[in-house]
Amino acid sequence: MTAGTPEKPRPRRGESQSIEDVSSPAQSHPERLPLSVILTYCLPTVGCGFMFLLVGLYLMKFATDVLLIAPATMGTIFGLSRIWDAVSDPVAGYLSDRTRHRSGRRRPWIFVSMLPIGLAYWMLWSPPEALSTEGLTIWMAIGVFGFYSAMTIFIVPHMSLGAELTADYHERSRIFGIRHIGWTFGSILALAGMTLLIRAESLSIEASRDTAGQLGLGVALFTAVLVGFAAVRLRERPDFQGRGAEKPFAAFADVWKNPHARLLLAVTGIENLGGATIGILTLYVSEYIVGSASLAPLFILCYMVPSVVFVPLWIPISRRIGKKRLWLGALVLTACSFGGMFFLDEGDVFLISILALTAGVAAGAGGTIAPSIQADVIDYDEYQTGERKEGAYFSAWNFVFKSAYGVTLMLTGYVLQLSGFEPNVEQTDEVKFALRCLYGAFPFVCYLVGALLVSRFRLDEDAYTQIRAELSARESGS
Repeated sequence: MTAGTPEKPRPRRGESQSIEDVSSPAQSHPERLPLSVILTYCLPTVGCGFMFLLVGLYLMKFATDVLLIAPATMGTIFGLSRIWDAVSDPVAGYLSDRTRHRSGRRRPWIFVSMLPIGLAYWMLWSPPEALSTEGLTIWMAIGVFGFYSAMTIFIVPHMSLGAELTADYHERSRIFGIRHIGWTFGSILALAGMTLLIRAESLSIEASRDTAGQLGLGVALFTAVLVGFAAVRLRERPDFQGRGAEKPFAAFADVWKNPHARLLLAVTGIENLGGATIGILTLYVSEYIVGSASLAPLFILCYMVPSVVFVPLWIPISRRIGKKRLWLGALVLTACSFGGMFFLDEGDVFLISILALTAGVAAGAGGTIAPSIQADVIDYDEYQTGERKEGAYFSAWNFVFKSAYGVTLMLTGYVLQLSGFEPNVEQTDEVKFALRCLYGAFPFVCYLVGALLVSRFRLDEDAYTQIRAELSARESGS
């Protein structure tokens, strides 16, 4: 048996033949979903992409430069919220897997997420002016905790539903590729919002507060409508209901026992430790190193546009060379792009633009292929256990993603404060060096380590075809 071939199964629901007993695991006909279904599924990501980017790009700066909260305080808030995720993410995944409802096991959670997402997002950008420093800190802590918890309620069931829409190996790349486009389109719209906030900040603190509050309320309502529409219009596979793990600890034990999932958890964590810097520090680098704060949206646009434009190219390329090779190449290109950021200096507008463009090209490949591979790994779990627990898997990946992002936020807050960062003034050489290390050297190392791990991934298309053949044989024999 080759390295990519699955191990002998241990199904929990009755006896079934092993993969070696399948005489001719014929490749099923490719399943192509209607574009309308995929677009309906992806619509909420436009609003969520807007929210996540603006929180990642501007909330730290809004808190330190407008609300005058210490960087270490905000870093601590983000770090502690990740500890809470250790509870909220697994709970959301397990309950989503176990939900029994006439509309499905994912859609009720997606629908319920509308209100808390909107309310928490509005809180982040609308703190009352009368609050004391302590009161303001508590308000922002509640907003941060609430926002990420509400997003968990939406993202875990939504990603799980995407994996359940089809079992076709390459059609999943199409689904998550379009989802990546929707998320990134929302992120591009967030750049316009950030531009408004930057201009308002240049006028006065009062103008910045007013603009942030109005924008937060509008985006909260807009996203709630998109989430509600998708929850009402989408449909789920009824045969998956009741097939989640009975016990939560057993569910996550299975995630950890899955060797492919373990490797992807490590890659997700390491990749997002480095990748978070582009959202957190681009404004700081643009203003305090390159000296062109007003061009920060342009630099981010250079990253996001190719991330979207090249998605239609990655799907046929992945068919030709395989998902793993494409993702591996994307990680290496991203590492090189971030590594170049270490050498940025004042006036390097062209250099940061080119490096952002190449990083964006790679990001589109990763955003398309990584979740598609994750969905394949979940099918390996069904092959091993006879259960369908997408919620447990995506909650694990979501927790690792947010934890890595939170660690980078916390690290950024402490490093900036310890290096002597002072808002709205010329920074010392020590602060500039710290920014270059956080923005260039740190992600360079992270993405190279991620690429090394991906090179060890063994669940390729041939192994997946055998898994689907065995699962089909079980279904036909049941």
